[in-house]
Amino acid sequence: MKRGEADELPESDAFAGAPHPRFGQKLVGHKAAEAELLAAYRAGRLAHAWLIGGAEGVGKATIAWRFARFLFANPDPTAPRVREARDLNVDASHPAARQLAALSHPDFALIRREWKSNPKRLGTEIGVDDVRHALQVFQMSAAFGGWRICIVDSAEDLNRSSANALLKMIEEPPQRSLILIVSHRPGQVLPTIRSRCRKLKLDPLSAAEIADVVATLGSPWSEAKPEAIADAAQRANGSIREALARLGPESEGIGALIDSTIADLPRPDPRAVARLAEALAGRSAAEAYQAFHRELFDWLAAYASRTASSTARAEELGALWDRIRAAARETDALNLDRKLHILAIFAEIASTARRRG
Repeated sequence: MKRGEADELPESDAFAGAPHPRFGQKLVGHKAAEAELLAAYRAGRLAHAWLIGGAEGVGKATIAWRFARFLFANPDPTAPRVREARDLNVDASHPAARQLAALSHPDFALIRREWKSNPKRLGTEIGVDDVRHALQVFQMSAAFGGWRICIVDSAEDLNRSSANALLKMIEEPPQRSLILIVSHRPGQVLPTIRSRCRKLKLDPLSAAEIADVVATLGSPWSEAKPEAIADAAQRANGSIREALARLGPESEGIGALIDSTIADLPRPDPRAVARLAEALAGRSAAEAYQAFHRELFDWLAAYASRTASSTARAEELGALWDRIRAAARETDALNLDRKLHILAIFAEIASTARRRG
């Protein structure tokens, strides 16, 4: 994807109202992960595909863009600048940094859910044509004689056909090519892709690190009251995105309702479920609605780990996961009633819990 006017349209890989990760010049946390990338590059052992895993909002995309900038700015791993580098920082004024920020670098491609003009909304998944079009960057000679790089954000948005199209490139990569795959749940990535990638795991951020990031984002985030930022950071489960969702004025109070309702699963108070479904149904609660799904899937993963004592039970919970995920995508794609969707989710979870006895 190359589109100079990208910042004028909604972007699926950015939090609404916050700077896109491609503009981030400061990396908070993840020093070990950054050092691992730099060491692999210096040693000439850079894997052609990396699966960057971790919870949503911990900085996976930020480090992917940071690494892409570094390689474009320093195409020779033996150069003194690379040998002396203490991290992957590249000044924003560097031509490579400016081109990436504008999504105009000729040797770069971005695979993500794209804006659809009819109807006017973000796509619900990454299609096979989107992947094939982006991967054409690897079929041409590098414009600057260096690296050709593609960022996939995120693997969870690939469907079966688009994942297989990506797999073909990973299996037969050209020289000096790099694919950086962002994944919120690496365990769900197509096993054939996962097995061909080097894994880089990012841990959740501390509350102090999250507050540090929020302070760099500008208005309105950095203008929030210090106590509000501290509270959002403390309750964000290590995710910057989660903290921003809690700081948004449209999400005021919803975060606590999400927390308390999910904490009571698999048998929450029906009145709390009804209040939550009503609160998340409005258009102004879009980010809280997404945060609800993230927290729900985290709960479901933990629930499965605790209760899947047999193959049959594991398959039952896996099927529940798939149904909820499919229903969420269908609700978004067809603009269905969010309230009914959320009520149905809790009903399905309760039914599954009852069958266990």
